[in-house]
Amino acid sequence: MVISDILTPERILCHVQATSKKRVFEYFSKLLAQETSSLTSYDVFEELLGRERLGSTAIGKGVAIPHARVAQCNVTLAAFLQLENGIDFDSIDHKPVDLLFALMVPENSTDEHLEILAQLAQMFSSDEFREKLRHTEDCGDKFNLLIHWKPPLN
Repeated sequence: MVISDILTPERILCHVQATSKKRVFEYFSKLLAQETSSLTSYDVFEELLGRERLGSTAIGKGVAIPHARVAQCNVTLAAFLQLENGIDFDSIDHKPVDLLFALMVPENSTDEHLEILAQLAQMFSSDEFREKLRHTEDCGDKFNLLIHWKPPLN
């Protein structure tokens, strides 16, 4: 799976003013629900919140990857938010989160879900990549960074 298959420029928001997880999930819910007629923003919100209740999706270094497998969803979708100011996300390193990549996959797509999460974890583990993303002002340029990321050659 490549990021350009699941993320569009319309599902990227930059310089977002949000002060809580709930508000972040509201943004993601609207972005993701508009792409599928089988889901409402309320459905998406409840799925993301339900997953978050199981444990924080923050992975450290200012990054969170909220995600959910959704029964009514028939296509994998992603959205990205960069917050103007980091928020508490119960991160393992206790750092505020300002980069968030949300993922919604069909309920029966367990393998695809895990593969994408692993790819995102690798992407956001790069200090250089995170800093480029944070310091790129234009949302379109952030989109290009996200879709053109390639894993490092070992």
